[in-house]
Amino acid sequence: MMLQGGEKNIEEVLVNQIKKTEKTEERMEEIIKQISGLKEISQRSVQKIGMVRFNPFEEVGSDQSFSVALLDFTNSGFIITSHYGKEFSRIYAKPVEKGKSQYLLSKEEQQAIERAVA
Repeated sequence: MMLQGGEKNIEEVLVNQIKKTEKTEERMEEIIKQISGLKEISQRSVQKIGMVRFNPFEEVGSDQSFSVALLDFTNSGFIITSHYGKEFSRIYAKPVEKGKSQYLLSKEEQQAIERAVA
């Protein structure tokens, strides 16, 4: 039998093709495991960000203060709030689990979470 420019035994061709297929299947299994691992990592990584700028002191200043929510796939992560004042600055961090915090959230912090989730 003539195959692609030379004489080859059909049995030899089939055996070689089966070996190639088996190697391809092994490689596909490795790739699937790698993708699975990457998916798991990505779900725990920061995916959602929401930010709100505001002025906590209506009588002076401008929107120098802010709240930033940094959340993963499950809407868990943390929120950072910075209050900027003329004579002081304060920074707060609060954990967030599934879009909620065990700590009391300001309206700006809640807005930052809502923006991240949206």
